Order: sequence, then C-alpha cells, then structure tokens
Amino acid sequence: MKVVAAYLLAVLGGNVSPSAKDLKAILASVGAEAEDDRIELLLSEVKGKDITELIASGREKLASVPSGGGAVASAAPVAGGGGAAAPAAEAKKEEKVEEKEESDDDMGFSLFD
Repeated sequence: MKVVAAYLLAVLGGNVSPSAKDLKAILASVGAEAEDDRIELLLSEVKGKDITELIASGREKLASVPSGGGAVASAAPVAGGGGAAAPAAEAKKEEKVEEKEESDDDMGFSLFD
C-alpha cells in the first residue's frame, strides 16, 4: 500500500512516469523502507497506463463487490444435542460485559462525581 501511495504522490506532484528511484526517495523521506520487488511489480503493472483510467477502473470493480448488509445465517448441527448453543450464549454474555465496561469508561471527565 505504501508503494502505491508513493506512486500516487509522485503523479500528483507532476511526475507522470515515476521511476523506482523516485518512489524510493518518497518512501525514504517519511522513514519507510522501500521493497524493490514490490516497487518493480507496481511499475510493471502501471507502465504505459493512465492513472486516472486505472482509478476509474478500480472504482467500477469495487462497486460490484458486495459490502455489508445482510448476515448469512448458518444452521448449527443438531447431532450434539444442542451443545453448540451454549458457546454462542456465552460469547454474547462476554460481549455485553465488555460493552458495559466501555460505557463506564468516562476517560477522566467525571471529576465532580
């Protein structure tokens, strides 16, 4: 991800065709280590392509990916005599306890209680 970010920064800075050296310089300026194999892979994938077209294509692909919404319900096996329901109930109980602890956390703002 950092290599892609460095590439996009270079392009936004006016360098329409950044080199591996350019990307390494950008990454070094923020103390990130440059991985040569990832830089070369990215440069080979985007070579000769317009970045705005690549971004538009990526948006279209992401738009077709289902995200959130409905949860998939799966039936628990009945062979165990209902033993699978106990861990689920226990997990819900633990979640409720954690929520209560978080809601009690006032971050030190209740000085006058």
